[in-house]
Order: sequence, then C-alpha cells, then structure tokens
Amino acid sequence: MTLIENTPSSLDPTIEDRSMAIRESLRNAIIDRRLAPGTKLSEAEVGALFDVSRTVARAALQMLTFEGLVKTERNRGAFVSNPSPEEARQIFASRRLIEPGIVAAAVDRITSDDIARFREQLVEEERYMNERGPAARRAEIKASGDFHLMLASVAGNAILQRFMDELVARSSLVIALYGRSGVSSCGHSEHFAILDLIERGDAKRAAALMLHHIDHIEADLDLQPKQGVALKDALAIS
Repeated sequence: MTLIENTPSSLDPTIEDRSMAIRESLRNAIIDRRLAPGTKLSEAEVGALFDVSRTVARAALQMLTFEGLVKTERNRGAFVSNPSPEEARQIFASRRLIEPGIVAAAVDRITSDDIARFREQLVEEERYMNERGPAARRAEIKASGDFHLMLASVAGNAILQRFMDELVARSSLVIALYGRSGVSSCGHSEHFAILDLIERGDAKRAAALMLHHIDHIEADLDLQPKQGVALKDALAIS
C-alpha cells in the first residue's frame, strides 16, 4: 500500500482524529528536541505507547513524513529526519524568501491586541531563558519558534502559515544537529526589535532586521563537512 493511499483524507474520521493527536505529540517532541535526529520511530512502539493500533500509528508517522520531520526508509522503518548540511542551507534560504514578506503583511494587519499578545509571549520567552534545566530549555526553544509562527498567523495567509509551521519545525531539527552554542540560536533581543519596528509600521526596516535575524540563526550552525577519524581516535583510546 502506498503512502498516498494512506493519507489522512482516506482514513476513517475516528482513526484520523487519533492519528492527528499522536502526530501532534510526536511533532512537539521533535520540535523541542526531546526526540533527536535519527531516532527510530517503530510503528509497534508508537502504537503501544499511545495504546492504538499500528494502522493509527502508521497514519501519524506518515503525516510527519509529509511535513519532512520523519523519513521512512524501505525495509528499515521510520526515523526522525536527519537533515544534511545542504538541506539545512535550503531551509534557511527558504526562510529568507518567506519571512520578510510575512513581516510586511503583519505590519498591515497587526492590531494593538496582537502587540500585547506578542509582548506577553516575549516575556514568557525571556522567563524561560533565565531558568535552568532541560524542561525550561525545551520551553524556551518552543517559545522562540512560536514568535515566528505568531507573525505568520498575524500576516493572514494560511498557505504561508503552513509553510512556516514546517520550516520552524525543520529549523529546530537543524539547530539540534548543527548548533554550536547550545542556546536557542534565535536572538531574543532581535525579536523585541522586530516587534517594535512592526508596531511603528516600518515594514522595510522590520523586513531587513528579519533577514539579519535569520542570518544570525544560521551563523550559529556548523555546516562544514567533517573529516572522519579512526574509531580509537574518536574514543580517545591509546
């Protein structure tokens, strides 16, 4: 049976609802890096964890495959995607094409209520940055990505919003794999500055700062090819 035959639109509504819930749970775990790139996602294990049939688990994994967050390999199963350096560059190149336009659209549509909501979000993001521990770290990563998704929502283009949903998720995977600093790689102060420019109606400068911001995120990645070493050297065995 092909992936197309198993798309959500062809599923029983009850199965689809349960698959969507599992997809959301797995997606959140991938985005906030609790599931690392390359992690195997067995249909049987997913089904057992969520107390559902393999059919339901398979549908959830296929949804994530369509989004690029899971890769399915013939005779091996499904794994959390492990993007190559070239794929990473393409993800950020896509963001450079899309996000300045989102900012410009947001300038035209944003309301005072939206601004207040953004500022609450940034305060929350800052609070997580000042806390310690893995849970706070995951929450800060998610809050950082949510800033970009909120802008896409305000922009009012449902298609672009779906693209951004995927791009932010895949960016998180890339940062998990190639990030140098161990922080979210999404400058918190730049979020404040972008929001200030949007609030003032300065679309040109806000879009330019967004490009700079994306450059900043990508600059924290180590995308250079690595030279292999012998096993004993990698493990420091003399």
